[in-house]
Amino acid sequence: MPQSRRRRAEVPRSPCPISGSLDLIGDRWTLLVVRDLFWGKRRFGEFLESPEYIPTNILADRLGRLEQAGLLGRKPYQENPPRYDYALTRKGRDLGPVLAALVTWGKCHIPGSRTLGESKGPSAKARSRPGRKRA
Repeated sequence: MPQSRRRRAEVPRSPCPISGSLDLIGDRWTLLVVRDLFWGKRRFGEFLESPEYIPTNILADRLGRLEQAGLLGRKPYQENPPRYDYALTRKGRDLGPVLAALVTWGKCHIPGSRTLGESKGPSAKARSRPGRKRA
């Protein structure tokens, strides 16, 4: 693990709980992975079907960070090659109200935003990633 990431995980910038939370979940992708886990996604390929098109290297990194932080756990479902099912831990599920607050704020202040249940057009599974073939 790079020195800067190890230091960031071990030594908080300040005692502020907002600062510490942002160090853990405040990047562009992490809360989207947590959101997808709340939506029932469990496997690597399912996360790739999300409309934000997270790159595979970033997804692998965020899943590892979330596991290391105790927000999710993984269980193997295939040995060769190794593949895993991911699930939120209690600590991860405790982010539910945070996500709900972001949804409320976003729907109020971000024009055109909508939740999965309000989505219009083809479902996420029906969309394909640019440049990727669907099986």
